Amino acid sequence: MNTNAFALRHIGPSEAEQKQMLNALGLDSLDQLIYETIPDDIRLKNGLKLDEPMTEYEYLLHIHELSKKNKAYTTYIGLGYHPSIMPAVIQRNILENPGWYTAYTPYQAEIAQGRLEALLNFQTMVIDLTGMEIANASLLDESTAAAEAMSLLFAVRERDQKKAGINKFFVSEHILPQTLSTLQTRATPIGVELIVGKEEEFDFSEDFFGAILQYPGKHGQITDIKSFIKKANDSRIKVAVAADILSLVKLEAPGKFGADVVVGTTQRFGIPMGYGGPHAAYFATKEAYKRDLPGRIIGVTKDMDGNRALRMALQTREQHIKRDKATSNICTAQVLLAVMASMYAVYHGPKGLKFIANKVHNRTVILANALKKLGYEQVNSSYFDTLQIKTKAKKIKKVATEKKVNLYYPNKQTVTVSINETTSIRDLNYLISVFAEAANEETIVISNITDENSIDSTVKRTSDFLTDPIFNLYHSETELMRYMKNLERKDLALNHSMISLGSCTMKLNAASEMLPLSIYKWANIHPFAPLKQAKGYTKVLKELEDQLTEITGFAATSLQPNSGAQGEFAGLMVIKAYHESRGDHHRNICLIPSSAHGTNPATAVMAGMKVVVTKSTDEGNIDVDDLRAKAELHKDNLSCLMVTYPSTHGVYESAIKEITKIIHDNGGQVYMDGANMNAQVGLTNPGNIGADVCHLNLHKTFAIPHGGGGPGVGPICVAEQLVPFLPGNPVIKTGGEKAITAISAAPFGSALVCLISYGYIKMLGAEGLTAATKTAILNANYIKQRLQGSFDTLYSGERGRAAHEMIVDCRPFKAHGIEVSDIAKRLIDYGFHAPTVSFPVAGTLMIEPTESESKAELDRFCDAMISIKKEIDQVSKDNPNNVLKNAPHTLNMVTSSDWDFPYTREEAAFPLDYIRNNKFWPTVRRVDEAYGDRNLVCSCTPIEAYAEA
Repeated sequence: MNTNAFALRHIGPSEAEQKQMLNALGLDSLDQLIYETIPDDIRLKNGLKLDEPMTEYEYLLHIHELSKKNKAYTTYIGLGYHPSIMPAVIQRNILENPGWYTAYTPYQAEIAQGRLEALLNFQTMVIDLTGMEIANASLLDESTAAAEAMSLLFAVRERDQKKAGINKFFVSEHILPQTLSTLQTRATPIGVELIVGKEEEFDFSEDFFGAILQYPGKHGQITDIKSFIKKANDSRIKVAVAADILSLVKLEAPGKFGADVVVGTTQRFGIPMGYGGPHAAYFATKEAYKRDLPGRIIGVTKDMDGNRALRMALQTREQHIKRDKATSNICTAQVLLAVMASMYAVYHGPKGLKFIANKVHNRTVILANALKKLGYEQVNSSYFDTLQIKTKAKKIKKVATEKKVNLYYPNKQTVTVSINETTSIRDLNYLISVFAEAANEETIVISNITDENSIDSTVKRTSDFLTDPIFNLYHSETELMRYMKNLERKDLALNHSMISLGSCTMKLNAASEMLPLSIYKWANIHPFAPLKQAKGYTKVLKELEDQLTEITGFAATSLQPNSGAQGEFAGLMVIKAYHESRGDHHRNICLIPSSAHGTNPATAVMAGMKVVVTKSTDEGNIDVDDLRAKAELHKDNLSCLMVTYPSTHGVYESAIKEITKIIHDNGGQVYMDGANMNAQVGLTNPGNIGADVCHLNLHKTFAIPHGGGGPGVGPICVAEQLVPFLPGNPVIKTGGEKAITAISAAPFGSALVCLISYGYIKMLGAEGLTAATKTAILNANYIKQRLQGSFDTLYSGERGRAAHEMIVDCRPFKAHGIEVSDIAKRLIDYGFHAPTVSFPVAGTLMIEPTESESKAELDRFCDAMISIKKEIDQVSKDNPNNVLKNAPHTLNMVTSSDWDFPYTREEAAFPLDYIRNNKFWPTVRRVDEAYGDRNLVCSCTPIEAYAEA
């Protein structure tokens, strides 16, 4: 046994266990299972061409050496990214803690109360600082949040009869360049006309439905947004404000001025720059728009006993329910980063944030005064942290580069400098010396920091924020550590047991893959730093692109999309650009199978396409005849097909090559949803199947952790004809020769966590990756076999095998009065997170064990499911007072002196012996979903207000 091999540590079942599992399946070898599972005509003839695998030790040495190629200059670039200080207590107890980073999206609220509380804190923090009425639990980055704001205002304009049909949207010239590029990408497909101009020259014409301002502007000037918003309101023009969250400690909340939406990033709240991400964006708006709000909202509700509980609210807005009518295609958040940012606010509290904001502002004013004495013209009249200096940029750049200082140079006559939380008096003096040397003047030395101000009184903050007790209790490390541990104990994560979510691939997130995230020279590089300072990143990201290109069988890859939904959108926009380059502007029909993920139709609409749904057969496959008929009917306008492979039903459809040929024969391109790539790697690939573009969920197949609901990364891989259109960036050149405008804010998306996938591939190598795929298929089929006789599997391949996941039918249990949700909640008592509930078929569970679960864990799960089936057999529809309907059972219930249930406490809490060794106690009983929507509370409202509701 080669104990150095990473594959041995990543893949769950040992060789001996695999033989036992194969025996249970009546098979002699793993290759025989693959033969019976994957159609012959799509199997790869040759293996993957990748480097020999590294051991974990070799990889960590390798990644440390590569980090040295990055030059962590002192950075004052700004543009929405700033060096920040992550409190060590947050780094150690959240970022580096699998109890936080391996949790899943909180769909099962009873076992997610910890991160739900942290997200409620996040929403409260955002509501307080922005002055708005409601906020979501984070979005992907500031630029995409701004695009979502534009989309929301465009959607709600129809409610104003005078604005119906109006499509002009004003964009201040002070907007961040990456945000303007992202707005351009999103505006055109939905019919929005962007008008970029000066705020002071805007005429508030009735031809506009909305506007967006940057506060402060990209070069630091704080404009009179108060007057602008008032005039806009008078003209029925709705206003979005992109605001720097730290500046809002000093600047009045845009909501107080009448803004309709406020967006931004919380990166400054203790999150490393990470060469662009991941960071948690925020989105706040008026309660009137709550059903138009993109992303996820955490709300307060009650459980079966009437106790306060938290859950995701208003889920009927989301893609898997509303599909092409959804408010947005975003089906995730940046939970891990939002939790960290919220804890930063909890740790520092309002007084601490004021101290930090004053520190930043005072140093900026002192710098401005020093530069003035040196003869420089600083043109911002009101500013928070950024100065705009008119001078010969080339001369400053030469000296600054020599002194390893990064400034921003918007043009030949302008230099900007953005002060940040890390800037010390020593840094300030060093920075002044750069400008002094460039001016051939003797430098000015600052010996102490005085209280200074350069914020116009009209926008100076007077309103309170973070008044809730939660932000005023935990300011010592001991107290915060215990608070975070208290929340962590309320959540079930992968460090407790298997999370067998179909389509979500909750596999091992190896420690050796995660450790590099804390290395200084990976974490602290600005995304707009000169490329020669980011040679380590350049090498890793280029190699990762090449690895993914090889794995998918395509020609090139873009890492820019920072979620699966963004990857879908990027893929369709690249297809759109390809058609338009050929003069086929009219091709706008997107065929989508009825079984597709809800994000697919939502994305197609966002890309300006018309959705045509194709039927599924009784076996769960795409109805090829119906697909052919619709492709031929729409051949003159066919843009693409969106298809998931293996199918959402967990089957390798044998007709897939015929399906892709039909689309190509009728002038379309094939987009493949990469959600199920864990069943393809090393055995087949999208290029081989006939697709033209796919997105990959690096947070699924390629081991980036789900983080409780984010971060995610969704790169796209494309065939040769689509390479020229890969997305670009306005600051750092990326993408193809005819690059579409930006999909996300940063040139390479969430670059920091791409290190995880790079390490995953580097340590597994071709053989390990292929073995992982085979084992994922083995594990799924083993569960299918063990559950036979207790649960029916809905769909199977032609030879009776499942892919890497399967759907078990729970609908027959309605005869006993048992719903699939009862089984999901009862699994909590057995120590398991439920599989995916009622998707893609209502009343079912979709189970995906992944390759990293051992036979022992699979057996525990199967034992739990079989035990639950026996419990179902013993209950009747006429008596809802049973162990399933009352699940989950809390510690308070089981230890209460009152026990009015027709089963024992032991049956409730310890139905199988293994549970005694590792019991997970949910902290609330089953939550009341409907109550939380009827009485929407999405901030840390005092208990008294909650009780009144």
